[in-house]
Amino acid sequence: MEYSLTVRLAAEFIGTAVLLIFGNGAVANVELAKTKGHHAGWLNIAMGYGFGVMIPVLMFGAVSGAHINPAMTLAQAINGLFPWELVVPYIIAQLLGAAVGQLVVFITYYPHYRDTEDPDAIFASFCTTDASNSRLNYFLNELSGIGILVFCALCCLTLPWGVKNPADASIVVGFIVWGLVASMGGPTGPGLNPARDLMPRLLHYVLPISHKGSSYWHQAWIPVVAPIMGAVIGVFVYKTLFA
Repeated sequence: MEYSLTVRLAAEFIGTAVLLIFGNGAVANVELAKTKGHHAGWLNIAMGYGFGVMIPVLMFGAVSGAHINPAMTLAQAINGLFPWELVVPYIIAQLLGAAVGQLVVFITYYPHYRDTEDPDAIFASFCTTDASNSRLNYFLNELSGIGILVFCALCCLTLPWGVKNPADASIVVGFIVWGLVASMGGPTGPGLNPARDLMPRLLHYVLPISHKGSSYWHQAWIPVVAPIMGAVIGVFVYKTLFA
């Protein structure tokens, strides 16, 4: 079934919002003061992001492709797998969805933001930074992480078994994200998605949150540029070997 552009953009908007609600919501639950999940641990966060990708792909994979990530959209267009005329509308929908999803997290956890005095805990529930304070490490982790994610996801979704069983493939994509966050997420978060980092960072900057500290704009280009470059490489490898 062919869906209208409006419906496809709505799917990207809602899907990206769901990703932020599940993913950054899990971080807020773990990091913010006096929540029921305070100090629940990294596996709780990894699971949140895994489901945050799995659910939109199950919901909208057949509608819009469920890119829910500007890096995925750009990488597919650069490699000739997605029409360029849809790139800007898709990215706008993704950016707006990320902003709305982060606002839902903020509203849901507002009392806990008010009670949290640790600026790093507050920042973590919005966007990413490098745990070792190394921009090079930040860049390399974001680049390699998204490259692995994109390559694995495309293989699962487009090779014969995935095409025959799209729901199964979508679930596997969620487990890929879960595994990546659990295994490679320690250094940076990770972001792996320009919309997931840029729009929450902007909200972190403008929202009136006590004790929030810096928004680290001097390194904000890294989780935007690195995922795009990594995704282009991941799609290129997939296209060269299997497309």
